[in-house]
Amino acid sequence: MKQTLPIPSDVVQQIAEYFSLLSEPMRLRLLHLLRYEEKCVQELVEATHTSQANVSKHLKVMWQAGILSRRSEGTCAYYRVEDQMIFDLCNQVCERLASRLEQQARSFRVLNGR
Repeated sequence: MKQTLPIPSDVVQQIAEYFSLLSEPMRLRLLHLLRYEEKCVQELVEATHTSQANVSKHLKVMWQAGILSRRSEGTCAYYRVEDQMIFDLCNQVCERLASRLEQQARSFRVLNGR
């Protein structure tokens, strides 16, 4: 039997922080909006119908984590997804959730005699 080695606490903390980035719905919305092209903060504010301060706060968190990159042009800040792997992770979660929902739907159909 293979013995697992303990994971250093600082590594566990970094992993937890990375996953916590996706625990905020606004960050998921912003990632979705940035999936295929960069956008300026104002475009993201308009698309999310929230304040510039709120959008900027979430963009900063993802930028600091290395998920987004940022460039300035005049008075506008533009963001784009730097770490495309984040979408692979999101897709895996979505596929798992869809599978669970389909299984639940089948169970309900059985209960209803269908």
